[in-house]
Amino acid sequence: MLKKYLYRLESLLAWVQAKLTNKQFLFVASVLVGISVGFAVIVLKAFAHWVFVFATYINGIIKLSYINSILPFIGMLLTVFVIDKILGGKLEKGTSQIMYVVAKKASIMPKKQMYAQIITSSLTVGLGGSAGLESPITITGAAFGSNFAQRYKLSYKDRTLLIGCGVAAGIAAAFNAPIAGVLFAIEVLLVDVSIAAFTPIMIAAATGALVSAIVLKENVLLSFNKQQVFDYTNIPYYVLLGIIIGLITIYYARWFQKIERFFHRYEKTPYRRALIGASLLAVLIFIIPTLFGEGYESIKTLSENDASVLLQDTLFSEFRDNKWVLLAFVGAAAFLKVFATGFTLGGGGNGGNFAPSLFLGSYVGYFFSQLITLSGLDKLPVSNFTIVGMAGVLSGLFHAPLTAIFLIAEITGGYSLMIPLMIVSSISFAVSKRFEKHSMDVKHLATTGQVFTSNKDTNVLSTIETSSIIETDYFTITPEENLEKLVDLISHSNQVIFAVVNKDKELLGIVHFNYIREIIFNKFKVKYTYVKEVMHAPETIVYPFHTMEVVMKKFEESKMTFLPVVRNGKYYGFISKAVALESYRTKLKSMTIE
Repeated sequence: MLKKYLYRLESLLAWVQAKLTNKQFLFVASVLVGISVGFAVIVLKAFAHWVFVFATYINGIIKLSYINSILPFIGMLLTVFVIDKILGGKLEKGTSQIMYVVAKKASIMPKKQMYAQIITSSLTVGLGGSAGLESPITITGAAFGSNFAQRYKLSYKDRTLLIGCGVAAGIAAAFNAPIAGVLFAIEVLLVDVSIAAFTPIMIAAATGALVSAIVLKENVLLSFNKQQVFDYTNIPYYVLLGIIIGLITIYYARWFQKIERFFHRYEKTPYRRALIGASLLAVLIFIIPTLFGEGYESIKTLSENDASVLLQDTLFSEFRDNKWVLLAFVGAAAFLKVFATGFTLGGGGNGGNFAPSLFLGSYVGYFFSQLITLSGLDKLPVSNFTIVGMAGVLSGLFHAPLTAIFLIAEITGGYSLMIPLMIVSSISFAVSKRFEKHSMDVKHLATTGQVFTSNKDTNVLSTIETSSIIETDYFTITPEENLEKLVDLISHSNQVIFAVVNKDKELLGIVHFNYIREIIFNKFKVKYTYVKEVMHAPETIVYPFHTMEVVMKKFEESKMTFLPVVRNGKYYGFISKAVALESYRTKLKSMTIE
């Protein structure tokens, strides 16, 4: 029956597509993608929330604090099992995969990403893995957008636009924050978007947020009702908080990468890796139970000035009324969060760093403001600093200050904290950017030249394969031949540059027409001058594995219009600067979303 209805829906959409212009159909597509992603978010968030509630309920009955340490074992092993037995042994994780697909895979995502992320991240995070659901949500949204576009044979531009729609709808639905969804899609993921392309993305974000708001209960979403009025006299403290958070984001990003490298050695033994990761995570959760799951419940608790609840049913419950012990507990949780998330994701679980960044920011904001208050230096509004801290870490880790500012502004239900949000987010971003050129999510891709987000030219170049513009049909010449042979080749081709090779095709030098212009019109010199006398050693050499950014840098440094290419130690062909620039212009035009 369901298959029958789906067939009718597809037939209707095909008819609609035939009747509407391409731009009008994109509006329809953005609504459908927004609805699909909204329901995907509902499945993810509801499952994770109710598992957390169930675990808390069971723990309250049997009074065993290690129950929450057992669940991540189950979740991570089940995740690895699903990936190994159902998903073909491999699952791309992280929002950087979306950028890679846009840059290298013509915005074509596999169908399995529409359900694989939902299943695996639900098992990991729902059963206590210390990670977030937002990264899987954005990948799922991108997959819905890409596959919808593929189904109706839309162009690369439109596929990319619908990927942005899916991502925006995912973030909007996860937080009931449509503006943040739009900004995240544009600020973090898409290469170049014109004003006209905002409309479908805004429609998708609004649709996703609406579906989420109608179906999900408020206690499932991250929202805040209690905050105090902004006091301008606290500006120096917000500035100091921004600097501290910027440094903390660097600490988080670098340690997370170290933990990932540690687990990389167990890549071929996934179950062993999961057991190691779950064991280490279990120890941390046993000591600090708030590291269980997304941690959104504890974030709300901190912002409501009732932080003593965090010590309930822990090893430190007898110190609930001691504010300094509570402060130390919050500080330890913030310090260890990177390890909990690293053990979860490095151990084979699926999730992201979006929720951990909010967790870390709220804990740092609370710790900072409460430390100032307890030390007697000043009395700060703890709830405000807790909320603003989230924006600071999000901005520093993802290099997305606008997303951070408007996300927190939306989930707090107002814009009364806009000034401190701007201060902390911008300072944290500036500090992080000073020491880390790329955001944590894309650093490993950026360092290999696969994808960039902050530089449009570099990003466009990264989508061009060097091998695609190498011309291999150039005539070659040996050094022992005289210029009569070279003149003959010039007269029978449009070629102006020649590679000089030996019998083994090894590159010895090059001869450009401009080098011998004065000689070739002198018959005597042509007859008695040999190639080896006029050839020049190449100023630089290109290899097929070089990225286009490297190639263009070589053009700029050498001032050459042709560069020789060597493969496996032998001459392979030439790259023309004119061809490279034409390829860049063509790619730029195809990638600009209008």
